[in-house]
Amino acid sequence: MTDELVVAETTWAPALPTPMPTRLAELTTMWLRRQRSVHTRTAYRRDLWQWGDWCAATGRNPLTARAADLDAWIVEQRATGARGKPAAESTIARRLSAVASWYDYLVVNTAADPEPLIAHNPAQAAARPRIDPDDSSTVGLDRPEADRLLAEARADGLTSHALILLLLVAGLRVGSAIGARITDLGADRGHRVLNLTVKGGRRRRVPLPPALSHAIDQMLADRGAPADGPLFLTPTGLPLYELYVHRLIRRLARRAGLASASALSPHSLRHTAITEILDATGGDLRRAQDFAGHADPRTTRRYDRRRDQLDNHGAYLLAGRFGD
Repeated sequence: MTDELVVAETTWAPALPTPMPTRLAELTTMWLRRQRSVHTRTAYRRDLWQWGDWCAATGRNPLTARAADLDAWIVEQRATGARGKPAAESTIARRLSAVASWYDYLVVNTAADPEPLIAHNPAQAAARPRIDPDDSSTVGLDRPEADRLLAEARADGLTSHALILLLLVAGLRVGSAIGARITDLGADRGHRVLNLTVKGGRRRRVPLPPALSHAIDQMLADRGAPADGPLFLTPTGLPLYELYVHRLIRRLARRAGLASASALSPHSLRHTAITEILDATGGDLRRAQDFAGHADPRTTRRYDRRRDQLDNHGAYLLAGRFGD
């Protein structure tokens, strides 16, 4: 049984009349599988599971939900989120988008059934969060902080060092990094490269500078130089997963004495890398966009605006006037 099927059956089946659970499970599984990116499938599955859990906890049936039920879910996320703290508006918007996509798929694929699973998409009429294009909860690192984090990663072990260095140097999304395989390593015109699957299921070739290439080679040599398998493994030999990387970064940050340790995430390292590129190139948006792999230049522009929001904030100018 696939993970997607487990999600559908264990989360919602008890609240639904038979034989609908099987039909619902099949369509939910196919809806997830049609997403090209493994990272997208994982995120959609998680978002859908959270909606299903909330429905179960509040006595609602997701197949008879109304827009007001989605609105109530949104309001609760703003108050307590999924882990006891308010969720960011961008997170709420992403979750609602995933749920809306799922409902659309059910509507389209059961419209001709004798008993359609659902006749309309309640998420379409829900109050969509308004996203500030310059707002982000991601916390980045300055150069001394990044150096201290990397030093702790080096002391922690070969895998931690290679992984953290890859995230900082290549600015990868964590899903691409942990999804890499040993056979993705190669060469092109004298460059050592890593061929990755990135957002949207596209393939992208990333060069590995000598220091990064050496760190990866050391890690693999310590594992006996395997010819295939995941590039990164946990100490117990399992493929890395996102939560593991999240916890690793915070653990290393605490050891490094970083004030922002409890707020860091894998995306913090990508954020740091993109900001470093903008600083090093004098704000060259085209080069930063190519580096980050952003399809929309407006996404890169957000990083450019944010990098000066604190360093050049007017409060520092006025502190000289009004400060003690």
